[in-house]
Amino acid sequence: MRRNLELTTYNLQTMALTLFDKIWNKHVVSRNAGFPDILYIDVHLINKKTSARAFEGLRKRNVSVFRPAQTLVLKDPAYSQHLPVSDLSRFQLDLFNRNCLDFGLEKFEQNHVDQTDTLIAFPGQTLVFDQNHTDDLGAFGVLPISISELLVEQVLATQCLLINKPKRMKVEVNGRLAKGLGAKDINHYLLSEISATEANGYFIEYAGDTILDLDMEGRMAICNMSREIGAIGGLIAPDETTFEYLRSNGIMPEGESAEETLSLWQSLYSDEASVFDEVLEFDAEDIGPGNYGIGLSRLIHSKPANERSEMITHDGAAIIAGYNDTDYLLNHLESIEDYESSTIYKIFDGA
Repeated sequence: MRRNLELTTYNLQTMALTLFDKIWNKHVVSRNAGFPDILYIDVHLINKKTSARAFEGLRKRNVSVFRPAQTLVLKDPAYSQHLPVSDLSRFQLDLFNRNCLDFGLEKFEQNHVDQTDTLIAFPGQTLVFDQNHTDDLGAFGVLPISISELLVEQVLATQCLLINKPKRMKVEVNGRLAKGLGAKDINHYLLSEISATEANGYFIEYAGDTILDLDMEGRMAICNMSREIGAIGGLIAPDETTFEYLRSNGIMPEGESAEETLSLWQSLYSDEASVFDEVLEFDAEDIGPGNYGIGLSRLIHSKPANERSEMITHDGAAIIAGYNDTDYLLNHLESIEDYESSTIYKIFDGA
């Protein structure tokens, strides 16, 4: 059974924050009335398909990559596995390699972003990449945002993204799943109950004991479904399951700052009195086996046209009228550098 609670009043007395708010607010470099937020990005992943135009833009501006150490370059899986490469793919790869060499970027010698021997972003960090590889890292308490080719130049030039703050949605599933059911069945159920556009303009936090009972692979599958219901992204609060997964793969923090970092990670949850813009609650007992023979288009409901017209999006060629967005950010480089030197950033980004 679904229960829909719309909550729009913010609790100013306790200043209780959602997990999303905690991460987002700590990464805002600048917030000016009438303008989108300047959001600092901890990790930027790039690939051959979505970066060519951005590098060309940097050349025209005579601008270097602002933070090469935080720009990770994924090598091409087909090339690394000695698979046949088309002429177009080879051209893209050669151009990509030349761009990386010209701008001093090193290849990230992995094929995907959720490896078990390393983690390219940690709980509480922000990460951007293209629309195929980002969402699953939300399972670690990372705030992942999928961006289009149009926005890559912004992040390469300034390590920031100009973006309107999304609304906050909580999707909570409680109860015990029937025997044999798992994350894929939850996803199919949520896809059938939430329309393909109902979460448009929202960032989702998945919660409830059903979700938290999943292992990390299951949680990644849940977060990876976020854009299927129109959301900008999704995440799950890190807990002992998360930390044990990191420990078992040898990627927990070590050294003098380890205890402080773990303590910070343990604070990454939505406060009890925090308020979401919308809350959707579901009972696990209503979830049955997913029918994977049915196309998703037959499972997904659409909102009426008059509702869709009111939806917002975070992406676009220019989200500030009369401005080139990259130029706007370049004019704020001093503020960005001040942010990087701040105590707030150093503590929050201690991983």
